[in-house]
Amino acid sequence: MKKTIVIIVLGLLFWAKPALAHCPLCTIGAGIVATLAVWLGVNTLVVGIFLGAFAAALGLWLARIIKRKFFRYQDLLVVIVVFLSTILPILPIAGGEKTSVYISWIGDYGSPLNRTYVIDLFLIGSVLGALLLAVSPLLSRQLTKARQGKTFAFQGIIVTFLLLIISGLILQFTL
Repeated sequence: MKKTIVIIVLGLLFWAKPALAHCPLCTIGAGIVATLAVWLGVNTLVVGIFLGAFAAALGLWLARIIKRKFFRYQDLLVVIVVFLSTILPILPIAGGEKTSVYISWIGDYGSPLNRTYVIDLFLIGSVLGALLLAVSPLLSRQLTKARQGKTFAFQGIIVTFLLLIISGLILQFTL
């Protein structure tokens, strides 16, 4: 009897669809905004910066909701999973603009350190946006330290948005 129950439960686990614990409406909305921005002429690298920061911020927010820690680096894994589950569905829609990078360090052409790599600008921008979001609290702390421990209203948000906007403007008008 116990063996039958175990077989049924295991069978149901393998038969069940996986739960996608990420808001599809957020992903679709971000994809629509990204597509509209590209259509309006915003560089896909810049769109990637803002959506990458959005995806990383969403991941950080969801990681903080989970109160119980099951393993080390759980928060980082949550951020990575949410980031990928936001960016990868949008990639076919907003991505597409590619560039090539030729690396000629050592070896014959075709070896990993002497090859031409094709990269998607949206994907690079999204990783850059996530990194900028990760750096902004450090900059906010440095600003607080420079102001002798004083902060101003919404300092963290303002520093983050300024960092994203300035980097987006620089990349939009230099590329």
